[in-house]
Amino acid sequence: MPVVKVAAVGDIAPGTGMVVEAAGRTLALFNLNGTFYALDNKCTHVGGPLGEGDVAGNVVTCPWHGSKFDITTGAVVGPPARRPVAALRVSVKNNEVMVEMPGT
Repeated sequence: MPVVKVAAVGDIAPGTGMVVEAAGRTLALFNLNGTFYALDNKCTHVGGPLGEGDVAGNVVTCPWHGSKFDITTGAVVGPPARRPVAALRVSVKNNEVMVEMPGT
């Protein structure tokens, strides 16, 4: 699978998320105490932008309707969403945040 640079380590502060584009796909990128995670940016409830949601610990809250997802796995931890979001593998190399892009 191709690995794509999505950000520099310094682009995203610990405890926050941001929206990034990679290989024609929109992702939510998070920094949890220096460890980076990437999820599909679309909430499985109605498609809200998870990268713009509030982060508390390892949970992101969708800004549209309040669904909660575990940033580390994509699992739903609070309704109204019922399905998890896709989680992608992330690595850091030479201060660059890289995401493994399946199916590209």
